[in-house]
Amino acid sequence: MLTNITVKQHMSTNLVTFTPKMDVYEAIRKLLDHKITGAPVVDQAGKIVGVFSEMDCLRIALSSTYYEDMGGKVAEYMTRDFKPVEADTSILEVADMFTKTNMRHFPVVEDEKLIGVISRVDVLRAFLSIHH
Repeated sequence: MLTNITVKQHMSTNLVTFTPKMDVYEAIRKLLDHKITGAPVVDQAGKIVGVFSEMDCLRIALSSTYYEDMGGKVAEYMTRDFKPVEADTSILEVADMFTKTNMRHFPVVEDEKLIGVISRVDVLRAFLSIHH
């Protein structure tokens, strides 16, 4: 039953993360190298302070054409308005959250610590898992 399936059962734990002080070129390269659409930004204590995504990268590219300069740190461009998901959240609840946002993934926390990332694809895999 889907209501019994939690985020923790289907999240990705092999995480790519960024730091606020990371150069945006380095972060963009990391996204492309890992073929991912975004990743959490964590401070030195491991606390999630933002999310850096391909959408943020597009904003950087657009602003660079106006100012003829593309650079800076992840902290200058990251999305600060994000909602982490608790590890024990139902996969159904997360599916509903995805329908109400343009976010492609949510950071997953347990006791306020980052433990994974849940994506739209992970949710679809969870749905398929109960139909096989």
